[in-house]
Amino acid sequence: MISGQNLIAGQWSAQGNETFASVNPRTKAEGSIPHFNATDGEIDLAVRQAARAFKTMRLFTADARAAFLESAADEIEKLGAELIETSDAETGLGQSRLEGERGRTTSQLRLFANLLREGSFVEAIIDTAIPNRTPAPRPDIRRMLIPLGPVAVFGASNFPLAFSVGGGDTASAFAAGCPVIVKAHPGHPGTSELVARAILAAGEKQGFPPGFFSMLQGDTVRVGQTLIEHPQLEAVGFTGSLRGGRALFDTAARRPRPIPVFAEMGSINPIVISPQALAVRGDDIAAGLVNSVTLGGGQFCTKPGLVFVVDDAASQAFIARVAELMDQRQPGVLLNQAVLAHLSADVERTCATGHVSERTATDAVTREGYSFPNTVFQTTGEQFIRDESLQNEHFGPVAIFVTCPTPDVLFEAVESLHGNLTATVHSEAEETGFTGELFSRLREKAGRLIWNGFPTGVEVVYAMQHGGPYPATTAPQTTSVGMTAIKRFMRPVAFQDLPDSLLPDALQDANPLNIWRIVDNELTRDPLRRQ
Repeated sequence: MISGQNLIAGQWSAQGNETFASVNPRTKAEGSIPHFNATDGEIDLAVRQAARAFKTMRLFTADARAAFLESAADEIEKLGAELIETSDAETGLGQSRLEGERGRTTSQLRLFANLLREGSFVEAIIDTAIPNRTPAPRPDIRRMLIPLGPVAVFGASNFPLAFSVGGGDTASAFAAGCPVIVKAHPGHPGTSELVARAILAAGEKQGFPPGFFSMLQGDTVRVGQTLIEHPQLEAVGFTGSLRGGRALFDTAARRPRPIPVFAEMGSINPIVISPQALAVRGDDIAAGLVNSVTLGGGQFCTKPGLVFVVDDAASQAFIARVAELMDQRQPGVLLNQAVLAHLSADVERTCATGHVSERTATDAVTREGYSFPNTVFQTTGEQFIRDESLQNEHFGPVAIFVTCPTPDVLFEAVESLHGNLTATVHSEAEETGFTGELFSRLREKAGRLIWNGFPTGVEVVYAMQHGGPYPATTAPQTTSVGMTAIKRFMRPVAFQDLPDSLLPDALQDANPLNIWRIVDNELTRDPLRRQ
């Protein structure tokens, strides 16, 4: 069923002569199917057809888009064992993890369908006219969100389903009413093609125009850069490294007409542990921390990579315990050679600073596959404040402890943090002063604040914020997870003094969609009765 071709507006295409193959990370064995790098011509056609499809899609009802998303979820589930087996061979993530990720993928498609049917995501606002206002009358002004247009989505290496071809960026862009061109990740091209076939089947069943969806394969920088430079592209969704996200952001900014890039990039997700929390539940925190750092081979964007403690005998014993537990755990399989190479180089650079000491580094037991030792480093608060390079992400099973002589130095070290997706505090309920002071600082540094938990694991709910200040993301006011992710791919338009017959349904007097709207400063679903 897997052809290795690119999907261009409903047609499978292999115009180029550059190919690459997937690699099994457990064995380093190359897959048997050659996948074709998309050519410039294929990229151009995909975006042009998406722009053409948008002229139709922007007028689709929310119900039509919801039916498509539900159909896409059904089609992905129909892929059955082939999808899990293919993805496992390409990523080494394991059947259980991938089955859970498939469930999350189909669930978020259906959640966006529910959002569309509820309807208030358009944020309809109506300020009615005041013709007798002095010194000048007020016009009738009505505002709502509309879709941006063709969106490029870059698949992530570490989530071949939930952050890839049919993942959250794609789902939210489709929900907004935007055509999508996916740049598949070269680490799991077969998985990407299977999901693309499911999305195509759903679109055909729902009567979507051919250009509503395309998927481009490629293991070169050229494919992604050429896609972003296309003049008819309107926005980009990206999940990956700081290096990759910043390159795409810079390319988009250099265009004659810049476009937004919603990039979720590197994050070290700091954890602060109070002395009292260590005294009360140090063993439990150590076990939870090790689980979080090593989960999925440490290849989660929410992996905690930095731990702050006040330096004393108890914290040193705690670090020793964490190092012991890390040493006892067999290193997991890394996704691919590139992840291993970047992680090795990042750890080398950290060691070269001379500002860290290594507490543990287990032997990589999985010798035949891609693997890296479970590693714990230690540095001081003063060194951390002076050396910004200690904030570089280590995408793998690596954590750095920052020991601070006093709480004041700890607060100062926290103040020097760059932007992150998450920040966590472990403390006891009575430590309101310590905890409050930390959260008042950390909220300026992260998109999600956690108390007495661990950051790995992101719920797909309305309240979720998966984003944060740079360098965690390029757009800290947005989220890439949860229902409000749809807003990235929409823009507001105000309609002034238009007759009711020319207004979108969401803004018409009768409120035919029966959605929640703000009318003259009041939230209501009632029809508007003109004076």
